[in-house]
Amino acid sequence: MVKLVVFDVDGTLVDSQHLIVEAQRRAFSEHGLVPPPRKEALSVVGLSLPEAFRRLVGEAGPIEALSHSYRRAFQALRIDPDYEEPLFPGMAELVARLRSRDDVRLGIATGKSRRGVNHLLDKYHWEGWFSAIQTADDAPSKPDPTMLRQAMAEAGAEPAMTVMIGDTTFDMLMARDAGAAAVGVAWGYHTPGALFGAGAVTVVDSAEALGDLFSGPLDASAGGPVAERLGAG
Repeated sequence: MVKLVVFDVDGTLVDSQHLIVEAQRRAFSEHGLVPPPRKEALSVVGLSLPEAFRRLVGEAGPIEALSHSYRRAFQALRIDPDYEEPLFPGMAELVARLRSRDDVRLGIATGKSRRGVNHLLDKYHWEGWFSAIQTADDAPSKPDPTMLRQAMAEAGAEPAMTVMIGDTTFDMLMARDAGAAAVGVAWGYHTPGALFGAGAVTVVDSAEALGDLFSGPLDASAGGPVAERLGAG
């Protein structure tokens, strides 16, 4: 049976916090609004842009205008060397190692646009590595489970054999409601306590620790680390 390992992007694979905060600052300033504090700005990472700005300015705020301004600012910052989006330590090696296995497929479920994901794939030469890619253009915003359900259908994986890896409560809630196992990473934008509260079965503090979860057979019936630690299958 296929084991599907689905990654969030911002805060999980990619450290994009400085770019995100600055793009928000420029978007808010363009519309004469006070930008949110850094902690609040990062708290909505992972949501689609309309949902993120809805939470930041309220239903009556200029949600669509802020979304457009943010997209423009983000694209401009992406080519600025002062706002690099590096992978978190060890994540390139982990993705490559999992991709080389015959008993696993990789997926992406992110609040980024399809354009943003394509940029990521091009930058790190990951074209063709992911069997399922779901973005903010393809489904309702996290934590709605549709994105992950579509990823499982795209990859031909059952919920009991799927693991969602993310850094926010939105990822954990999405996985829970889709019937998949949720693994949190501690280097992102929500605290480990919040991740456990939202349904994470474990929270890891390094790519090495994350890789250890997948160091054995990925078929839960084989009794590997995923079965033992996550209870998947």
